[in-house]
Amino acid sequence: MKSLSSFITDKLASKYKVRDNLNETKSTNINILLNRVKLDQRQEKRKKFYFTAAASTGLILFGLVVFS
Repeated sequence: MKSLSSFITDKLASKYKVRDNLNETKSTNINILLNRVKLDQRQEKRKKFYFTAAASTGLILFGLVVFS
C-alpha cells in the first residue's frame, strides 16, 4: 500500500507530466450546444419573470402598508 506522501507526490507530479493524448481528435455536436443555449435562455427568462413578479409584489405590499 502506498503511503500518503507518495500518493500526494504522484498527484502533484502528474499535473506537470506531458500527456500523449495530443493525437486524439475531439468533436463537438452542434445540436447539443444549440439545445443547451435554448435551455439556458428559457431558464434566464424564467428567472427574470420570477424576479419581476417578486419585485412587483414587494412594491405593491410596500404601497399598501405606506398608504393605508
